[in-house]
Amino acid sequence: MSQPADLQISHPFLAAPASGTVIEVAPGIRWARLPLPFRLDHVNIYLIDDGDGVAAIDAGIDDRVSRTAWKQLLAGPLAGRKLTRLVVTHCHPDHVGLASWLCDRHDLTLEMSEAEYLTALVLHLDPAALEAEPYRAFYADRGLDDETTEAVMSRGHGYLRMVSGLPKTFRRVIAGERLRIGGRDFTVLTGGGHAPEQIMLHCEADKLFLSADQVLPRISPNVGVYARDPEGDPLGIFLRSLRAVRREVPDDVLVLPGHDLPFRGLHARIDTMLAHHAERCDVIVEAVRSEARSAAELIPFVFHRVLDPHQTGFAFGEALAHVNYLLRRGRLRSVEGRDGIRRVLAA
Repeated sequence: MSQPADLQISHPFLAAPASGTVIEVAPGIRWARLPLPFRLDHVNIYLIDDGDGVAAIDAGIDDRVSRTAWKQLLAGPLAGRKLTRLVVTHCHPDHVGLASWLCDRHDLTLEMSEAEYLTALVLHLDPAALEAEPYRAFYADRGLDDETTEAVMSRGHGYLRMVSGLPKTFRRVIAGERLRIGGRDFTVLTGGGHAPEQIMLHCEADKLFLSADQVLPRISPNVGVYARDPEGDPLGIFLRSLRAVRREVPDDVLVLPGHDLPFRGLHARIDTMLAHHAERCDVIVEAVRSEARSAAELIPFVFHRVLDPHQTGFAFGEALAHVNYLLRRGRLRSVEGRDGIRRVLAA
């Protein structure tokens, strides 16, 4: 979800590494980028010195271009170094997609939180479930037309299939534990909303914070309701997670995000994100002040550009996340019309 630029943060690195190259962001920590075939066209990975090799944070999506980019990294800036471990921050294909490919090729143990591993595993083992009838009704009951529903469920869900597989075993990473990587200790934090139990890593000694997708410098990550949990409150979980990060991580860290550029100004960025979602909530309440609308009918009030099926699926889930959040807090009330579509009005 786009937002205005946050003028209170700074970017010590003004350009990103080209494909197959790295930039050192701190002693022994390299930043690389892998391409994505979407509007958000890249994902960041971080390579941390770990003994005689390097630990990788995130894997990238499973497609030919990303596999080629990994081969370029291993033959170029990482030549002569082995991969020692793979830590994946969360279950989305742009982060976990090449996990099995990397683990199999380099004899690695995948390290993830349990909720993220199991969610990724379910999506990989049974992707057809996303096109089952209860999921189709989830979209229709909340106002999405048949043509768009079909596009979202077919082409839109294709993204979730861009995963090479999941290793049959993994090492569970838990909030509060310390990961020793090379000569550094990283405290594990987890956050929800964008993903169930996303991992973030804080190195207090070196003032580094690997924020994954929980805190990004210029956009808010997608926070959506999906058919498996249609009445869920991911936005409430996300906002609580942001406030927890603000309490637990000092403002003077260098933030290494999952997308875009590393930045400084963590607390200001979190404050902007909190204000952004509060504004979106106000926009939705105002849109249903005098006319009941469905989650699908609210998409144009929140997103002001033409969306493709991939983006429409995310936009629908995000509009519904704000609706569910407002329903739980008494700012909206549900109304069901004669057409069977669920709509809301300002309470």
